[in-house]
Amino acid sequence: MTEDGAKNRVGLLLQWLLQKYPDTPKTRAKQWILAGRVSVGGVIQRKPHLALPDPGDTLELLDRRATTLACEEAAWQIHPRVSLIYLDSALAILNKGPGLISVPAPDCELSALGILADFLAGRLKARDRGVAGKTLPHAYRRLEPLPVHRLDQYTSGVFCVAMNPMARGHLIEQLKVHSMKREYVAFVEGRATARAGTWRQWLQLSRDEMRQHIVSASTARAAPDEVQEAITHYEVVTEYPLAGGRGFVTKLRLRLETGRKHQIRVQAANAGLPLIGDRAYHPKYREEDQTGAPIDFPRQALHAEVLTLEHPERPGTRMSWTAQMPKDLRQLEAALKSGRS
Repeated sequence: MTEDGAKNRVGLLLQWLLQKYPDTPKTRAKQWILAGRVSVGGVIQRKPHLALPDPGDTLELLDRRATTLACEEAAWQIHPRVSLIYLDSALAILNKGPGLISVPAPDCELSALGILADFLAGRLKARDRGVAGKTLPHAYRRLEPLPVHRLDQYTSGVFCVAMNPMARGHLIEQLKVHSMKREYVAFVEGRATARAGTWRQWLQLSRDEMRQHIVSASTARAAPDEVQEAITHYEVVTEYPLAGGRGFVTKLRLRLETGRKHQIRVQAANAGLPLIGDRAYHPKYREEDQTGAPIDFPRQALHAEVLTLEHPERPGTRMSWTAQMPKDLRQLEAALKSGRS
C-alpha cells in the first residue's frame, strides 16, 4: 500500500488510539475516549467507534483535568427541571424549567445550582441512560458551581454558573459592563405601539424586596443607593388575536441591557403590555377569581432563550447557547396560533 493509501485508510478512533499507545488495555483506552481525554485535530471526540482516516499526530491524549463536556444537541437532562447544555472547568450553562429557583435561598431546599452540585459530586446521574458517556467523568468531581446571575423562579430558560472564583469574577464583570447578551421571549397582553423600541426607567425595590416600582428621575437622584436604571430593548415577533374579539396577545423578543430583578415584567406592565400569567405585575391575574384574565396560564409567560458571553478563560472567544421554549409555552403558542385561546 502506498503512503497516501495508508493515510487515507479509515479506522475506528479506538483502534487509532490503541495503535498510538500499544501498551494500553483496550478498556482503559475506551474510558479515555468517553471521559473526553482524546482529541483529533484539536476537537475532543467521545465516540470510541467513530470512523475516521488515520489521524496521525493530530490524535492527542489530554491530561486528567476537566476540559469541555460535550452535552450534544439535546443537552443532558440531570433533573426533570434542569438540563446541562455546556460544562467545562470555567463555567456551566443550564436550562432551567419553570417553578425552580436558580440559586439556593433560605426558604427553598431545591435549586438549579444545587442540582448541578449534586450532579458534579456524583449524587445524580443524567436521566437518559441510553447514551454512552452520560456518567460524569471523575475529572469534573473537583468543580464547585458558583452563582453569577439568576432567573426568576417561574421564568424558564438558559443561564450560566461559574466553576471557579476567577471565572465568576470575569462573568460578573461582563454583567456590569453589559457585554453579556441575554435574549428573552415573552407573551404579553395587548399590542405594542411600535414594532421595536427601548424601555428605559428607574426601578426601586419594595421594602420586602418582593416587587419593583418604577420611579421618577428626581427620585433616582434623591436616593441613588436605592434606585437602579433598567434598560430593555424589545421587538414584536407576532400578534395573535384572541377569540371573540377579546384583544390580542403579542409575542415579544427582548434583550436585556441591564439585569434588574423583575426588570422585563415591571417594564412590560408599565408599557401597557403585562405578561400573560404574571401574578405580580398583571392586574387581571392578581384578582382572586382571575375572571378578567385573557388566558388561563399558571406562570409569567417568560423564557430566557439566548445567552452569549465571552469565555472567562479564553479572552476574545464569544460563545452562545439557545434554549428551546418549554412545553407549556409551546402549547400556549400553539393554542394562540389555532385561535383556541
